[in-house]
Amino acid sequence: MFLIMFPMEPYLLLHYQLRRYNYMNKPLILVVEDDSSVKNLITTTLKTHDYRYLVAGNGETAILEASSHNPDIVLLDLGLPDIDGVEVIRRIRSWSTMPIIVISARSEDTDKIDALDAGADDYLTKPFSVEELLARLRVVQRRLAMIKNDSPAEASVFVNGALRIDYAAGCAYLDEEELHLTPIEYKLLCLLAHNVGKVLTHSYITREIWGAAWEGDVASLRVFMASLRKKIEKNPSQPQYIQTHVGVGYRMMKR
Repeated sequence: MFLIMFPMEPYLLLHYQLRRYNYMNKPLILVVEDDSSVKNLITTTLKTHDYRYLVAGNGETAILEASSHNPDIVLLDLGLPDIDGVEVIRRIRSWSTMPIIVISARSEDTDKIDALDAGADDYLTKPFSVEELLARLRVVQRRLAMIKNDSPAEASVFVNGALRIDYAAGCAYLDEEELHLTPIEYKLLCLLAHNVGKVLTHSYITREIWGAAWEGDVASLRVFMASLRKKIEKNPSQPQYIQTHVGVGYRMMKR
């Protein structure tokens, strides 16, 4: 029996090549989850939206897959059967800055803070919607694209919507008007800008700004953040740039 192969129509070949190109340029996601129902939900969602993915059912396998395949993004459960997810974050952070999004049933602020302080970029609490998961992935993708596209010449200037920071000049502008910031406010703004899209915990921010993380510093941080918001937000009660994560910290949103 002979199989006769007919040449593919040019437009079908082009369509196939474009789909393959788009697929290969999608981020590679490492899914670390031991619950089969949650794992199936995540992988089905990724497959439906043409993401590439790898799966690990425990912490040791996750670390091995991360080191051997260098994924673009890690989706990590904390309650793993062998080692805690926070330890997985610490071990990955010892050699890589790959974005890590925690997906966990642990909803206490202390759990979120532990994961974020260990180096996680975001925290998604179970149960979650498919739309929210995809939105979190898009945020990380935008941040990765910004890092990839920044040339050395562009690295001295940060632009986010109407906000612009000239690091070389030590000045910040909103709608091309210079902002009159105190030294602490400027340091806060730069810290958030360097981590756009990422939740920074209170303790991380206070250590970076004041060199320590004392309880009194968190109260001072709230005062300075409120003052900064008045200068960069048109309506501080409906912020467009700095988002508060109650009990956890702050995030600069990408405009």
